[in-house]
Amino acid sequence: MSHPFSDLTPDLVLDAVESIGFLSDARVLALNSYENRVYQVGIEDSEPLIAKFYRPGRWTTEAILEEHAFSAELAECEVPVVAPLVHEGQTLFEHAGFRFTLFPRRGGRAPEPGNLDQLYRLGQLLGRLHAVGANRPFEHREALTPANFGHESLATLLEGNFVPKSLLPAYSSVARDLLKKVDDLYARVKYTPIRMHGDCHPGNLLCRDETFHVVDLDDCRMGPAVQDLWMMLAGERQERLGQLSELVDGYQEFHDFDPRELPLIEGLRALRLMHYSAWLARRWDDPAFPPSFPWFGTERYWGEQVLVLREQLAALDEEPLRLF
Repeated sequence: MSHPFSDLTPDLVLDAVESIGFLSDARVLALNSYENRVYQVGIEDSEPLIAKFYRPGRWTTEAILEEHAFSAELAECEVPVVAPLVHEGQTLFEHAGFRFTLFPRRGGRAPEPGNLDQLYRLGQLLGRLHAVGANRPFEHREALTPANFGHESLATLLEGNFVPKSLLPAYSSVARDLLKKVDDLYARVKYTPIRMHGDCHPGNLLCRDETFHVVDLDDCRMGPAVQDLWMMLAGERQERLGQLSELVDGYQEFHDFDPRELPLIEGLRALRLMHYSAWLARRWDDPAFPPSFPWFGTERYWGEQVLVLREQLAALDEEPLRLF
């Protein structure tokens, strides 16, 4: 069976980069990426470039250009973001049926879990990002909602027969109970959606020369500001309270944080858990996925998912994190 990237060979990658005027030195290094395909390409007499080939059919061209425009807007406001290169006024190119973008190469280290000094600086960075993000909405990129991240994810898993039959009643029951709680939570908590990173795990905030940089805005979308903050928190409740305080103190130097969003954290965590399983299911016909995620589809994985979702049910009944 053909798959979206079946024709994306190293030679095609080199041809694509050279098609817009760069002279490669024929070195291509595949980087760790599953949703899209990302390569480091050596350039004659210059620094290597990063070439990102978008998964066909995932985003519209308008949505990709809106991501690039957001990156440019952040860069213009001096938010440290790795933005696409502009060549002859364009950031999105096409070669042999693939849409691709070039980036400068930027290395760095991910934040250290629980490091309060780093969390304060990360809060400053996210406050700056959201100050720009709140200026206007996206027009072509979807929002993060219980409908698309939760209900559609469950439908994908159940309709595709990905959950083993032995665990299907338990998984579908706890997932439906969880989504009912998340729906009720969203009905109670009022927030103003803003343009946000959308996938703001520590690996997408890299430190280099004592400065953190935002990378990979591929999942940017509309949603609550707290979505970009909660993945920075780790450990037990008391530890997370201290981390949240540092994060928000830094954030509020540049943008107001609405504490009424804090109850959404456990609901957003639940949606991310379900969306991740559904993402694997939707990509299972991509040959890169089965060898990379061999545990998906096993009874052990789905048994663990039942337990994790039950824990989320309990977490949604606990008192939300709060600021002191």
